[in-house]
Amino acid sequence: MTVSVVIPNWNRRDLLESVLATLRAQTLRPLEVLVVDNGSTDGSAETARAGGAEVLQLAANMGFSVAVNRGVEAAGGEAIALLNNDVELEPDWTAKLAGALEQEGVWFALGKLLHYAERNRVDGVGDAICRGGAACRLGHGRRDGAWSARPRRTFFPSATAVLVRREFFALTGRFEEAFFSYLEDVDLGLRAALLGLEGVYVPEAVGYHRGSATLGPGSSRMVQWMTRNQILLLAKFYPGSVLRRYWRSVLAAQLLWAAQALRRGRPGAWARGLAAGMMLAGRIRRAGAGWRTDGPRLATVLAESERELVCFEQSTGWDDYWRWYFRLAPTGKETQG
Repeated sequence: MTVSVVIPNWNRRDLLESVLATLRAQTLRPLEVLVVDNGSTDGSAETARAGGAEVLQLAANMGFSVAVNRGVEAAGGEAIALLNNDVELEPDWTAKLAGALEQEGVWFALGKLLHYAERNRVDGVGDAICRGGAACRLGHGRRDGAWSARPRRTFFPSATAVLVRREFFALTGRFEEAFFSYLEDVDLGLRAALLGLEGVYVPEAVGYHRGSATLGPGSSRMVQWMTRNQILLLAKFYPGSVLRRYWRSVLAAQLLWAAQALRRGRPGAWARGLAAGMMLAGRIRRAGAGWRTDGPRLATVLAESERELVCFEQSTGWDDYWRWYFRLAPTGKETQG
């Protein structure tokens, strides 16, 4: 299986040097490495070329979603690896995930991501979404253990580091460019789930993630875009029947997210994100009408994903956000029961 690698980048030539070095060390060497540069001014393009990558140069920072889409369009491999620029990989990462893609009915594969600085802690083992429309990175910040060593099926191709069959995008469509950055992979995962396109989690395929290396953890822009994009997910995928059924879960998820933004000292970013989400919601809802034709299927997907979220929280210790969500959301009681 031939593999193309797509790396979006903006002004982090130091990170590019590291990720390109780990790609050169892969036991299954990529057919090509495409760095999609979002108008960097720090010499990133020159660094990428020196590291053996082909550079697709964008005139300005057009966002993660646009950059990845341009890379997917240009990629020639049978499978496409999407990598953040702040990831480093074990040498067998590509080979392990490519082997998983050989299984029947597997459309994408992702591995275990550990924290770059604290390698006994997990950065994420995939994503999940609750009925209230809030998503999370499973296992984030928890100490690594037996719970992260279990392979499983999933519908969410976390774009931090994932290997995807190129035909997958022909069925789901590409990343939603209106999202710019954050939750674009959850949007893609919901489309995959509604179409029944499953992926697998392969714990033996290990990478290391610095996390928020470009914008910084808890940045104002992160809070703004996350707030906006949560609203856009609801607008795009939730038909009226699901909104009426889960409105208290949606309200709980959004109020708790607002509380987190306030606690981080980002009330202005949250307000800007809320306003932007409300302004874009109508357009996104009209454009995404085709994804809201099967309310029962969406309700099933959300319930299954929420159960998975609960299982991980119970195994690793409850995060405050989810502890309060499941206290406040009536559907959470059904999930835990």
